[in-house]
Amino acid sequence: MDLYIYYRVRSEDAPGLQGRVQAMQRRLAADQGITGALKRRPEEKDGRQTWMEIYESVPPGFESVLADAVARDGLAALTDGPRHTEHFVDITACA
Repeated sequence: MDLYIYYRVRSEDAPGLQGRVQAMQRRLAADQGITGALKRRPEEKDGRQTWMEIYESVPPGFESVLADAVARDGLAALTDGPRHTEHFVDITACA
């Protein structure tokens, strides 16, 4: 299963949050073997950006590990609203 997590970020908080998210993803890669990607929409709206974290082929229980990492690194303090998680599986796994 792949996780796609999107959320809004105030433009002025983007530089600080970027460093925190990338550090968290490096730790997750080292500790869990899960490599994450960080992306954002190219446009801003009302002084906010939309960001997305992507984690592919995650094992059962990874969402809990990720939630702990997000809390430990204080990411909520620099996001504008909740984090939304979407789950996707390969089509062959669904058939």
